[in-house]
Amino acid sequence: MNRDTICVQGGYTPGNGEPRQIPIIQSTTFKYATSEDMGKLFDLEADGYFYSRLQNPTCDMVAKKICELEGGTAAMLTSSGQAANFFALFNLCEEGDHIVASSTIYGGTFNLISVTMKKMGITATFVDPLCSEEELDAAFQPNTKVVFGETIANPALTVLDIEKFAKAAHAHGVPLIVDNTFPTPVNCRPFEWGADIVTHSTTKYMDGHGAVLGGAIVDSGKFDWMAHAEKFPGLCTPDESYHGITYAERFGKEGAFITKATAQLMRDFGSMQSPMNAYMLNLGLESLHVRMQRHCANGMAVAKFLEAHPKVAYVNYCGLESSPYHALAEKYLPNGSCGVVSFGLAGGREAASTFMKELKLAAIETHVADARTCCLNPASSTHRQMNDEQLAAAGVPAELVRMSCGLESSEDLIADIAQALDKI
Repeated sequence: MNRDTICVQGGYTPGNGEPRQIPIIQSTTFKYATSEDMGKLFDLEADGYFYSRLQNPTCDMVAKKICELEGGTAAMLTSSGQAANFFALFNLCEEGDHIVASSTIYGGTFNLISVTMKKMGITATFVDPLCSEEELDAAFQPNTKVVFGETIANPALTVLDIEKFAKAAHAHGVPLIVDNTFPTPVNCRPFEWGADIVTHSTTKYMDGHGAVLGGAIVDSGKFDWMAHAEKFPGLCTPDESYHGITYAERFGKEGAFITKATAQLMRDFGSMQSPMNAYMLNLGLESLHVRMQRHCANGMAVAKFLEAHPKVAYVNYCGLESSPYHALAEKYLPNGSCGVVSFGLAGGREAASTFMKELKLAAIETHVADARTCCLNPASSTHRQMNDEQLAAAGVPAELVRMSCGLESSEDLIADIAQALDKI
């Protein structure tokens, strides 16, 4: 089925006389006639629900739609994109393990891996996404358990060579996890290029209206856990915390990863998406395929305008032929990338500060991938405690502005940018 149709009708098919829209099952718990009936659920011998911290019907309907969009075999929702990335990584890693990751990933995820998971005894090596195959291969260690990257990095806007990273991961017997938040499955399906697991911050384009936080994990069902059983004891040996189940044996390649993440991690950490958030997320998904076209068109129009403006020093947007990632974008993102553009102003910190103050239409926010255009200058907001040298080292130089182009008229967006640039 075409992705456009899945956006509208995937995940839920109402029966005769049932509600056309997915129902909101706003209940923490579920009733059963006998203890034996509930026991089958706890033993994972029957399908059903017993407590919404683990699973909820509304959430599962929306997870199924996202799973269909990505072409996966199983999926789950989480409370945020950060929770999705943590669950996906921690589902495979334990104390003493190692992660290989792209160096340009979102700062929050970089900190999750380099600081928080390090405290858990999990180390990491970060590599330039444009590294050679030899440099990438050298990053692996005997205890490496997973490779992680973002299709389009936030806010660096680098494009991951998914096939290169997948090839390296598989050569070392580990899976590749790709955060596909910015392009969404409308513009890229990483599974088609060798990725094994996909994550999303559904807070971004999937919701698309700045309304609800959320995350998602999708499994391709292609990675053979049992073929590398010595690397993944959590999946391939009995889980004594859950009735001695061996997930890879009981649920196979198609269901082991998500079942373990649900029965073990969601049970212990509880980062579940609420049914109401899932319902509102589904409303956003129904128009995702239409909205992404407009976001990409506006992003390209703004990027081209900025590239030609004398007060702009550089523009980061993979749709531009001048981008070092243009060839990768042509390969992986032929229908468009996203609506996020970053650029540097020739006048440095002062010019960026003036530009931000003069914007009328674009709102100053820490958010991206929204129906409304939003803008951020890290030097004067999120990173204001850093000097110019520290900002450059962090990859967010003082002159950098990140703009997330919404669904407004591109003419109006460009007019707003032009009048703000005129004030510099």
